[in-house]
This record gives sequence, structure tokens and C-alpha cells, in this order.
Amino acid sequence: MKCDDFKSLMMGYLDDELEPNLRSKVEAHLADCPDCRKELEQFRRMKEELNMVKFKEPSDAELERYWNNIYNRLERGLGWITLSLGAIILLSYGGFKLVEEVVKDPEIGLLIKVGVLALVFGTVVLFVSLLRERLALLKIDKYSKEVER
Repeated sequence: MKCDDFKSLMMGYLDDELEPNLRSKVEAHLADCPDCRKELEQFRRMKEELNMVKFKEPSDAELERYWNNIYNRLERGLGWITLSLGAIILLSYGGFKLVEEVVKDPEIGLLIKVGVLALVFGTVVLFVSLLRERLALLKIDKYSKEVER
């Protein structure tokens, strides 16, 4: 193997991620190649310096200021709405296709078909009921707005 082949393995060697036979090949090459030993030492120093780097955690005031920014609240809300809408569409489509396949399949018994249709109908009724309840509570719940602490 050439030096270029070993250079791509040096970080794996430093991190003890190489298989034993490959590790022994790298060690044999390092014993014969002063350029690769020098480069390995540079990698070792760089790794030690990077291990000493610490990230500064933002203070509670900075986080509060960030989350109180209207753009950030809108961005997060838009993300959740988009994710929820996509999930609802995909689950509805998948449910529709499941019911369609169950109803069309002549090998599935009538009792199973009725059970699946009842399950879907019951889920829709419960969802609509829950949605109506939430909308009604929004109009009368005086505690629905978040209180700042």
C-alpha cells in the first residue's frame, strides 16, 4: 500500500476503529515511513486540541429572548402545522387504501370487512367529536391562553 492509502486510515487508527489486521499494517507502515509518522503526530495534536474545545451554553435569558421572538414562534408553529398536516394526509390516504383493499378482497370474510369499516367509522366519529369539543372549549376557557411566569 502507498502512503495515500494509509493517510485515509490515520484517524481510524487514532480512534482505535481499525480491525486488528488493518491496524497492524498501519503500524508496520508507520515504522518504515517518517512522513506518515509526522502526519500522524499532527493529527494526534489536532485531536487533543479539539477535545479541549468546549461549547458555551446559552443563558436562560438568551433562550427566553430567542423563544419570545415572534419569528421563532411562527417558524416552530408552522413546522408543527406542516408536519401534522402531512401526517394526517398520509395516514388518511393509507387508511383509505387499507379499507379499499379489505373491501375489494374476495378472500376476506364479511365479518372482518364489517369490523374494519366499523373501526374506521368509529375513529372518524371520535375525531370529529374531539374536534368539536376543543373548538367549543376555546370559546369559553378563560385559561386557554398561556400565562407568562
